[in-house]
Amino acid sequence: MASINIQNLVKKYGDGFPAVNNVSIDIADGEFMILVGPSGCGKSTLLRMIVGLEDITSGELTIGERRVNDLAPRDRNLAMVFQNYALYPHLTVYENIAFPLRLAKLDNAEVDRLVRDASSTLELDEHLERKPGNLSGGQRQRVAMGRAIVRQADAFLFDEPLSNLDAKLRGQMRTEIARLQKRLGITTVYVTHDQTEAMTLGDRVAVLKRGLLQQLATPRELYDNPGNLFVAGFIGSPPMNFLPAEVTGNKVKLPFGEVEIPAEKAARAEGRGLLIAGIRPEAFEDAKLAESKGVATGTATFSANVDVVEWLGNETYAYIPFEAPPEVTKQLAQLEKELDSEALRTQLVVSLDGSSRITAGTEAEIWVDSAKMHLFDPATGENLTVDNEHAGHIPREAATV
Repeated sequence: MASINIQNLVKKYGDGFPAVNNVSIDIADGEFMILVGPSGCGKSTLLRMIVGLEDITSGELTIGERRVNDLAPRDRNLAMVFQNYALYPHLTVYENIAFPLRLAKLDNAEVDRLVRDASSTLELDEHLERKPGNLSGGQRQRVAMGRAIVRQADAFLFDEPLSNLDAKLRGQMRTEIARLQKRLGITTVYVTHDQTEAMTLGDRVAVLKRGLLQQLATPRELYDNPGNLFVAGFIGSPPMNFLPAEVTGNKVKLPFGEVEIPAEKAARAEGRGLLIAGIRPEAFEDAKLAESKGVATGTATFSANVDVVEWLGNETYAYIPFEAPPEVTKQLAQLEKELDSEALRTQLVVSLDGSSRITAGTEAEIWVDSAKMHLFDPATGENLTVDNEHAGHIPREAATV
């Protein structure tokens, strides 16, 4: 096992475009690090630079105590698990797992011990004599992981290993990977575009956009304290609501009325004119239910016409349309492109308790936990109200891109 130190790594192709642009990440020995972002953000390129499948244009890459910039992949002692499994169809599961050990010319007894240890860990014992074509997707991925385990490498590298599986199998394999990594305690770098994988698997998560590191933090820090609009929009499902806002004193003017926010947040944003308020759906509640739970709702409620209601049993989603000025709609349109997502409509999505009796086509009293509101600069996307002590690392260049 070993730490991985990435310092100012840059990857430029022939046209000069920086697919990875000055990225610095310290990955501790035994840490589970997630690289996440939309398609084309540079996460897979960065992973391939670590393993040696892509040349490094500039910067320093250290694994353990060794500088590995110029080392061939076979000399870096890393094990990679690919998206497409990369198994040999003519070999049995046993021989697929044993393949790197055969290349290393280990004796048969040692090969057998390592293969059977790995198959036991991954619950593959009953499949050792089968061919990959006769296995399910999840079983094939476990075989690929077994081949990585027997390498006794310094680190595991996963390149979107679950994207070819169906939703149920992805959930099962996600749990297996988490258990395996904790059991082995091996340094792991995992690339995904799926934020659920990022939030549930990683010790820390690096969010990338167009080759630039946007924020490096724990899943909770990313969720509670996104450094900019991009991170706020990417992390969370349903995504964060974005509304036009203006701060006067301790109050924020929203499309539905005014709500009071903590004085510290108000001070950071006052006098900046039009802003974008970011509020997660679960920060709202039916005002009547909030009052019944003893919440003081007086300074943080508003009335709004509910367009659509979705009742899911334990929770209710209410959709409330609103009008936004051109500055805000332009920024949201740009954000939609960057997130590679569907259109971010000018509507408020609120998550209410399932016992709420709010219905579509009526005016409802909604309470918002204004302490959980973020205020963003619409020009730069910077989160003006971020709690830097609980936001991990936010590179300075990320605030203005």
